[in-house]
Amino acid sequence: MKLTAKQQAFIKEYLIDLNSTQAAIRAGYSEATAKEIGYENLTKPHIAEAIQKAMDERSKRTEITQDRVLQELAKVGFADIKDYLSFETSLTTVGYNDKGERIIDYAHVVTLKDSETVDGAVISEVSLKDGALKFKLHDKMKALNDIGRHLGLFNDKLDIGNKDDKPFKTSHDLSKLSVEELKQIESILSKAE
Repeated sequence: MKLTAKQQAFIKEYLIDLNSTQAAIRAGYSEATAKEIGYENLTKPHIAEAIQKAMDERSKRTEITQDRVLQELAKVGFADIKDYLSFETSLTTVGYNDKGERIIDYAHVVTLKDSETVDGAVISEVSLKDGALKFKLHDKMKALNDIGRHLGLFNDKLDIGNKDDKPFKTSHDLSKLSVEELKQIESILSKAE
């Protein structure tokens, strides 16, 4: 099926931010119906296919793929700060007395590894202010959470069996559940407490 000029514009705009409502508005559809038109366009097989094709072409052109994104997340998620610096308590010069003689004492010593030998992609910040070193890696827990979600390790939906032992899924919107289903949930939750 051939795409109309507005549908082609919608596809181009959708690729910018993956927001179907805003893409519909930018493509020239009415703001009043943009949400419905955007959703409708995404459900049309020929438009969905064209979007996927455009995304695949963009991935090939930019070399940004799901695998590459996951590899970068893995770098952050599995980074070890000891790969970037070492820290110890050792005898070192902590200052000088009035005679200019060294004062030796135990002190915390942090040694950064040479920037040419480490992967800077996982480093969020390196700064030195008033003799204090600040060194941060990107958020490890967020990266691991993103990886876990990608791999399907987390389930944000509640699975509950109904009277026919057929599972149904619900999110926070319980308004579509029957009274009997709500009572089942209440019973399960009270037992869990």
